Amino acid sequence: MKKFFLILVGVVFMGCSNNPVVSNCFLGISMNETINLSNPQFIDIQVPGGHTIARIGGRDVIIIRRTSSSFKVYDLQCPEKDCSNRMTFDGLKLICPCSQKEYNSLNGSPIDGNGCFALEYTVTQISSSALQITL
Repeated sequence: MKKFFLILVGVVFMGCSNNPVVSNCFLGISMNETINLSNPQFIDIQVPGGHTIARIGGRDVIIIRRTSSSFKVYDLQCPEKDCSNRMTFDGLKLICPCSQKEYNSLNGSPIDGNGCFALEYTVTQISSSALQITL
């Protein structure tokens, strides 16, 4: 029984890594940035329904304000491995320009149900004028 337990613990620890795998489409991407919403760059997200595209932590992202206290942040890198162009946003969907594949801006899922999700960052509102964006 002890051998089984040791083998199980060993397998679990061998599966751990310092390099996070976000999904099978995004490897090794991390972010831990704070943004000041008072910055003029973010004026478009002062009201619900607004969005802005920014370069944060070396990544092109879109910040969407859903409600007075709810934000979504997506990386604009297309989940498709063969596309180096950044996605666009039509107000409802993120669109990969290489294939016109569309992603839901509510949860990042592919509209057609196939493939990887768009990379979504975790957003924490740390004050009325600051957001913490992490992955």
